[in-house]
Amino acid sequence: MRAHLARVDAVIVQAVIAGALSFAHLHDLAQAAGQGGWKAWAYPISVDLLLVAAWRRMRAHQRAGQPAGGARLWFLVALAASLGANVATAGLLDLDHVPASLRVVVAGWPAVAFFGGTLLAHEPRASEATTVPVSPERDAETPSAPPVDESPRDALPASTPEDTPDPVPAPAPAPRAVALPPALVDRVQALAEEHRATTGQPADPDAVRARLGLPASMTASVAAHL
Repeated sequence: MRAHLARVDAVIVQAVIAGALSFAHLHDLAQAAGQGGWKAWAYPISVDLLLVAAWRRMRAHQRAGQPAGGARLWFLVALAASLGANVATAGLLDLDHVPASLRVVVAGWPAVAFFGGTLLAHEPRASEATTVPVSPERDAETPSAPPVDESPRDALPASTPEDTPDPVPAPAPAPRAVALPPALVDRVQALAEEHRATTGQPADPDAVRARLGLPASMTASVAAHL
């Protein structure tokens, strides 16, 4: 037990040290690029939060057996920003004379991080399919059907093609509602209240879905929150 705690403590200490160094490098680079004051402290928080969020979403998709290309892309973007800051502050860059191109990259990072975080937040959550196992004992206990008497006196006349009814097509399965993020649920309900206050009638789920820019398959999910 003590050996296990020692290993865990060593991992935590190492993570804290590495995180503090990366935080300081990002802060120094942002400050050298003209982002002074509280803005220089916000940059490392933005990079690290995007890195952790993309990693968690990527792992959730992988466990569910679903593609994780979008989450992996934003994880690599945040990792490149963190590694770039660490390398730039290692003496390879004169922090007193930062190139204009790097100033542009640092100034444009908030928009990139906001876009990536929004896509990760609105991405459908991974859901693992659950199957109900069938017990072999239950199948063995199922009574078999009694034999059918096929004597000529009980035989029915063969049906003609004219007597055979046309097969009725099975109804198409209704689209399954997908869980929406809390922020998107609030937006759906706000649009519905705005439509009700303006027209006095309930909002159409398809119209609300179109205003939010969601695909047509999300109409059932929008209707579930109206």
